[in-house]
Amino acid sequence: MEHLIQDSTFWVAVALAIFLAVMVYLGIPGMIAKMLDARADGIRNELDQARRLRQDAEATLKQYEAKRVEAEQQAQAIVANAKAEAERIAVEANAQLQQHIERKTKAAEQKIAQAESAALAEVRAAAASAAVQAAEAVLKGQMTETKGDGLIDSAIRDLRAKLH
Repeated sequence: MEHLIQDSTFWVAVALAIFLAVMVYLGIPGMIAKMLDARADGIRNELDQARRLRQDAEATLKQYEAKRVEAEQQAQAIVANAKAEAERIAVEANAQLQQHIERKTKAAEQKIAQAESAALAEVRAAAASAAVQAAEAVLKGQMTETKGDGLIDSAIRDLRAKLH
């Protein structure tokens, strides 16, 4: 046994046993267990909170994704409506332009017809005037007083016959 008393390993083992006994007596392992349990509870709570925050973030992300999809659909609808409206306006403008061109064409045709009628009337008047002058010149050269009186009498008789 003397040999054990002189052995340093023996004394280290005894010191360790005393140390452990004092620790158990003071309740240190329970306190350490409580601290570890509290730490584990805190970590568990933080993990639960992080899980809830993640779920909230995912739900919010889904909501924003749905809103984005809806906004894209609305934007596409707006673009489609704008294109349709632009096409409708272009068709209306083209129709109005065609009507305007038709009105201008008709007005020009009417002016041309009027100018033709006026020119034709002027030509007829000039021809009639020339014919009257030519007839007058011919009649002056061929007509004598007795012939003229005879023609007037004949015209009056013909006029009476046509009127009765």
